[in-house]
Amino acid sequence: MKILVGYVPTPEGEAALTAAAAEAELRGAGVLLLNTSRGDAYIDSRYANAEELAAAEAKLREAGVEVTIQQAVGTGDVAAELLKAAAAEDVTLIVLGLRRRSPVGKLILGSTAQRVLLESPVPVLAVKVPSTRD
Repeated sequence: MKILVGYVPTPEGEAALTAAAAEAELRGAGVLLLNTSRGDAYIDSRYANAEELAAAEAKLREAGVEVTIQQAVGTGDVAAELLKAAAAEDVTLIVLGLRRRSPVGKLILGSTAQRVLLESPVPVLAVKVPSTRD
């Protein structure tokens, strides 16, 4: 059993990583951590550097989870990269972090998470960053 987590070095990515670790522990699964760029790694802040990937890997291993890391500069279609990896690796769950967007922002810009939710052949767990409000 394998869980795919779409990881970016942001609070949303960290929330997804935490949720993927919990699900992997619960299910006795390994984790495939996928970090991809929209096309130019040098200007895409979502493309994790070696230190960020090492920290993510350490977090999963500390939780007792086996992890495989895939990182590539994509074609500009992050949803397609996630769905392709899910099919190629025969994953049973995809975990994604969500960011807050206005209704207009969703309409105009579209959403990688929305596309994965609609097109994924396996369940998708979408997580938000924990609220800092008391």
